[in-house]
Amino acid sequence: MRLTIKDLTKQYSNGVKAMDGVNLEITSGMFGLLGPNGAGKSTLMRTLATLQDANKGEVWLDDINVLREKEKVKRLLGYLPQEFGVYRWVSAQDMLMYFARIKGVTGEKPLKVIVQELLKKVNLYDQRKKSVHTFSGGMKQRLGIAITLLGDPRLIIVDEPTAGLDPAERVRFNNLLSHISREKIVILSTHIVDDVNDLCPQMAIMDEGKVKLQGATATLVKQMEGKIWQKQISKDEMESYSQSFSIVSTRLVEGNPMIHVWSQRQPGSTFTPASPSLADLYFATIKNYTSC
Repeated sequence: MRLTIKDLTKQYSNGVKAMDGVNLEITSGMFGLLGPNGAGKSTLMRTLATLQDANKGEVWLDDINVLREKEKVKRLLGYLPQEFGVYRWVSAQDMLMYFARIKGVTGEKPLKVIVQELLKKVNLYDQRKKSVHTFSGGMKQRLGIAITLLGDPRLIIVDEPTAGLDPAERVRFNNLLSHISREKIVILSTHIVDDVNDLCPQMAIMDEGKVKLQGATATLVKQMEGKIWQKQISKDEMESYSQSFSIVSTRLVEGNPMIHVWSQRQPGSTFTPASPSLADLYFATIKNYTSC
């Protein structure tokens, strides 16, 4: 499968250009779309999910024109938005049955069997008769994925799925995403760098409505080698270093900042080389250091 996005542009009536000539080529497997809030990721996801129109551009899912053949796309699509509505007092099984009927899910197996198999896949079978209002955030997200998987979609879009989940729930949810990505296109739109690093062999970074960088995740990070330098400083020095150097990331080590600096050459004798990370690549790209 191949999803091809060409020169996709969306400008709202207030003048905001949420997408500005987006070009992407996405094949089967997990694809990460990284970007800060307001980068245009959700606008792109809603457009791919046929929920809104673009002003300009083309989108093709193999030979299907996504922008013009919306009904064909919907039959192949599973979409989990950042927030989705649930009927709080309905059981997980009944809710899934309800959405299966809305989607017109059919098959050789009875609908109840299809629903129960999905609940097993997302590890909610034992809780199938419990009301959704009793579910944790991670359980609700797994139910959302079960709804998304109804009808065996070929294109799956998930928008900020782990925001608000605790670390254990995030790991369980990411394992589920990884499992379902075989022979499907799964687009993970997020601002959480670790999710893309853990799951996605291919990725893009989006900001201000534009794709700033795209390619194989490991290759893009490797290209940063020799350009990231580190130094531990005191908290009092942070402001002066921020003004003098291109700091891409900071973490505390024993209470003091360890800074990572972007530079084509060693920025000073007290800096040492650092192994680049996806976080370094992400922040360097967003701050426009990589074009320097």
